[in-house]
Amino acid sequence: MNAPAASILVVDDEPDLRTLYELTLLREGYRVETASSVQEARQQLKDHRFDAVITDMRLPDGFGMELLLDLRNQQRRERCVVMTAYGSAENAVEALRSGAFDYLTKPVDLKQFRSVVASAVQGTGGVPAPRSSRSPARPGSTTEPTGTGSALDRLIGESEAICNVKQRIAKVARSMAPVLIHGESGTGKELVAQALHASSQRSEGPLIAVNCGAIPENLLEAEFFGARKGSYTGAGQDRDGYFQAARGGTLFLDEIGDLPLAMQSKLLRAIQERSVRPLGSTQEETVDVRIVSATHRDLAADVLSGRFRQDLYYRLNVIEIVIPPLRERREDLPALCTALLARIAQESGMKTPALTEQALNAIASHPLTGNVRELENLLHRAVALSDGDELHVECATSAADAFGARPSSTQPVATTAPVADAAPGMAATSGLTPCTSLPNDLQAWLDQQEREILVRALREANFNRTATAARLGISLRQIRYRIARLNISAPSDNDAHDDLG
Repeated sequence: MNAPAASILVVDDEPDLRTLYELTLLREGYRVETASSVQEARQQLKDHRFDAVITDMRLPDGFGMELLLDLRNQQRRERCVVMTAYGSAENAVEALRSGAFDYLTKPVDLKQFRSVVASAVQGTGGVPAPRSSRSPARPGSTTEPTGTGSALDRLIGESEAICNVKQRIAKVARSMAPVLIHGESGTGKELVAQALHASSQRSEGPLIAVNCGAIPENLLEAEFFGARKGSYTGAGQDRDGYFQAARGGTLFLDEIGDLPLAMQSKLLRAIQERSVRPLGSTQEETVDVRIVSATHRDLAADVLSGRFRQDLYYRLNVIEIVIPPLRERREDLPALCTALLARIAQESGMKTPALTEQALNAIASHPLTGNVRELENLLHRAVALSDGDELHVECATSAADAFGARPSSTQPVATTAPVADAAPGMAATSGLTPCTSLPNDLQAWLDQQEREILVRALREANFNRTATAARLGISLRQIRYRIARLNISAPSDNDAHDDLG
């Protein structure tokens, strides 16, 4: 026996448009009721239960937003899609923040209308299914496993700060509203993105994670929007971009602040129009994705300085999730260490030494400026160097102390001048000890420390600059600058491919 057809309430004061929407939905097999005002809609909602409500923003006796707030306050199950006039981005953003599932811009594209309604009514069932054949991996992107119920559990800790993050994820996951995740390097921004996706109605669709700073600038458009055969030298066949690969799922744009201004403009248009034009194509393709982005930068400051587009910032920052640094939730250290040690043991096949109170105190003595990523590296080293059944951790000997510790009044330390744009991840990988006396040439000493860190990281990544940049938490452009400034040479056999990731 077939399940009953989904029921939809359409609210619009223009008879022709209301009829158009009604006929379109009837052809899709839905049951449809209509209303021309807030009052009529409220009466319909009083008399019936619906699966979705599609409402215009401006109505003769009020606003569609009032219906949205009614649904939220009454804890109704109906998902609400708001239609707003072209250019009224502020109204759309306000609707999403108030709990709207999604919004449509008038004049409404009927293909997009059907897609959004299907998504609202059926959850993942109304979204195009992930393709069975995956596109080859491209620079800066990964496809994450989805549909896992453990994504929130991977955010370890019971501190008030991390509990607030978990609650916010649970609250906003089921909306289509764009989310901007803000946090220092190493705090777990990608884990939050995975939890958002896994908790959403798109959890069975793909989660495509893109490191915006790891893609060569001349490839950005093709990587994001796809390319047609012959569109550029080497394009031997049609291929999809990140937007097409994420259809029916979530597109996670990590380090969004690293995108150049020209690409920011194209990304804004794709998000606004919900369509992309592959390189070399004359036709646009509708794409159904939810945008989640992340940054460690102060994007508001970048907007003021002209490094980031204001309109894109407001489009991405509909809902913000701020991840606290580890120093603000040190009560989570025992749980974090236990979970990380268990994972290290599983990956290495080694018996994990016991986490003693002495070891925990030694870990707590580190500034941990690299956050959870630095903590994990610290534990990896401790496990590798420990003998016996107990974990032994060196007290405050990471490079973070050399660069970030305050000089004492009796022992001046060369820490007042930072290494140019030093990445937080560097502190976690160097294993250097702090300077114990003031160098004769401070800048030369700092350059030498930075060079040693970079060379070691490059060697471990076989001089793959993309992989090294990702490990150190910096962009590809930043690592190129450092390699050139510090005169680091790579083996010739790697030069031709080390930017390809």
